[in-house]
Amino acid sequence: MLSFRFLSDNARWLFAGLILAFGSSFGQTFFISLFGGEYRRELGLSDGEFGLLYTGATLCSALLLVNTGWIADRVPMRRLGAMVLAGLAGVCVLMSQVQNIWVFAFAIFGLRYAGQGMLSHIEVTAIARWFAASRGRALAVASWGHPLGEGMLPPLIAWMLTQMAWRSVWMACAAIVLLVLLPLYVFILKGERVPEGDEAERKVVTGIGGRHWTRPEVLRHRVFWLLIPALMASPMVGTAGLFHQAHIAEIKDWTLLQFTAGFTSYAILSIIFSLIFGMLLDRFSALAVLPFTLIPLTSGMLALAYFDGLWVPHYFLGMIGATAGANGAVSGAMWAELYGTRHLGSIRSLSMAAMVFSSAVGPGLTGALIDFGIPFDVQCVALAAYVAIMAVWMFFLLRPLVDARGTVSV
Repeated sequence: MLSFRFLSDNARWLFAGLILAFGSSFGQTFFISLFGGEYRRELGLSDGEFGLLYTGATLCSALLLVNTGWIADRVPMRRLGAMVLAGLAGVCVLMSQVQNIWVFAFAIFGLRYAGQGMLSHIEVTAIARWFAASRGRALAVASWGHPLGEGMLPPLIAWMLTQMAWRSVWMACAAIVLLVLLPLYVFILKGERVPEGDEAERKVVTGIGGRHWTRPEVLRHRVFWLLIPALMASPMVGTAGLFHQAHIAEIKDWTLLQFTAGFTSYAILSIIFSLIFGMLLDRFSALAVLPFTLIPLTSGMLALAYFDGLWVPHYFLGMIGATAGANGAVSGAMWAELYGTRHLGSIRSLSMAAMVFSSAVGPGLTGALIDFGIPFDVQCVALAAYVAIMAVWMFFLLRPLVDARGTVSV
């Protein structure tokens, strides 16, 4: 259970992870898309051109992440997190000054790399390395930074856009990162946490075969490659749903305000499911519970496909949030269980890059289908089928490892 003693004893590390997760919001799709209309008007971009540029910038950030994720294994988390937060603040300033499409593309790239990419990567890598027997609960608490950002920032930014120019809003975002998040992170995180105590803490630090796998060994392991398509399901489908929020509201005859009200459900269910799956992870294992994280997303896509009531935005966004919260608690621990923690940063950067890649493909692919006359709610049937198939795929792929993890190498 998530006890007060656990929270108080580990407050500095949990809060540091939460700060990183919250800070990643400034590079997430839900945040960047809030300014979509302003970008298009300012730079003369069509919906398709903006989507293509966004996809390209995100793909470039994924490629860079593959080649820099190893830094999380070499640089102390206090220093690395501070460096990335400072860089994110600089990119926010750059976004406030864009005058042409090339600077805009670079700013999008910087937000995606520093925000969605590196801050999320550092958060999960650090928590997975700092905790062992209580890894699930720790990842769940740290991941609350994501729903907090998703629940607080959209209405705040929407209000700010009615009070000031969008460029000034980005300057305010830079100030939040540089003057609030960065000093708070440096102050709270005084050192690294080393898992210690009972036998369970020590036993689960290594991966399959009771050892720490290197990145080249992981790249030769068939389970890694067989898992990647399934792990791409949530970011690809969930990001597409968030990116096309204006289109969804239009085809369902909702106002944008009625649709975005569902972000409250997103935040609440994300926290609830992160706790549920964090406790399940500590009782069983990440490998055992991972396939079930995709069930909420499947049901949310089907609800959007077949229903039009005003309850649908809450259910649809709530189920995206439920899967995101569950994944936040489970996915980082899964790599530690499979391959150990010594090279966790370089290993996670591979999967993180794949997920960033999928978050780029989702909006681009579904946007192209919309241009071809296939509304997003019609696409949801196929997307739900894909997610469900990937859940079943993971179940049968990971089942042998669940039965003999730590004693059998496949």
